[in-house]
Amino acid sequence: MADAREINPILKQVLELGPTLAFFVLYLRIKNDVFTIGGTEYTGFIVAAVVFVPILLVAMGILWAMTGKLSRMQVFTAFMVIFFGGLTAWFNDERFFKMKTTIVYGFLALLLGIGLMRGRSWLEFVMSDMMPMQHEGWMILTKRLTLAFIVLAVANEFIWRTMSTDAWVKIETFGFPIALMVFLFWQFAQLQPYVIEEGEDAG
Repeated sequence: MADAREINPILKQVLELGPTLAFFVLYLRIKNDVFTIGGTEYTGFIVAAVVFVPILLVAMGILWAMTGKLSRMQVFTAFMVIFFGGLTAWFNDERFFKMKTTIVYGFLALLLGIGLMRGRSWLEFVMSDMMPMQHEGWMILTKRLTLAFIVLAVANEFIWRTMSTDAWVKIETFGFPIALMVFLFWQFAQLQPYVIEEGEDAG
């Protein structure tokens, strides 16, 4: 976009990660409380999940105002949070909010998988300007990341269905992001032979 603007990377990280950390802190403070709203009792988890929605939207609004852009993934994530946060509050059932993670990871795996079936790497389309790499390298990374998203989706289903809410919140806030970050760093190290150095022919 012509009006896209760069901002301080630390501030960008705060706006992107802050809402999730705010949800985590709020949950820890009110997890044992019960709130009566409109004659209906809500657990601390559900209240924290609902409060997370406006916090996320405000952070995204600030990010959009400062940079002039939002990625499709950010918009999709916001939609999922609003939708499943609404279902969580409407049905007073925390399972909807927990399933959100499964659907997000599953959707990403499906999206990348569709590209692979067409012989394309959507990652290359989105990220090639940031990290020039040979097409073969992007295809390898896309295949591996697709499998990683499938594993994370299955893991989330297993965790929220078999473990406590406390365990799920901690893994959702820290476990999944750290695992994905470590995986990506590992993959980028493995794929260095495919990285195109400055002045090198992409072919």
